[in-house]
Amino acid sequence: ADYSQLGFSLRSNVFQDGPLESQSLMKESYTPDVIQKAIWDPKNWHGRRTDEQGKWHQKNALNLNLQKAFEDKYG
Repeated sequence: ADYSQLGFSLRSNVFQDGPLESQSLMKESYTPDVIQKAIWDPKNWHGRRTDEQGKWHQKNALNLNLQKAFEDKYG
């Protein structure tokens, strides 16, 4: 009953849009100069380079495919 009532509320747009201006915990916690100094480097992700992660995922996929092939061939 609760599920169908929720579905009806969503279909009839009882829940209106959220606030027009979003709030950020980082903006509320730090002064503007700290936020301006923060530089986001897309190639460096938490101290690891993205190309290193790409190589790891490629090796992991190859390893999973190899394990699957062994299981199919040898049971």
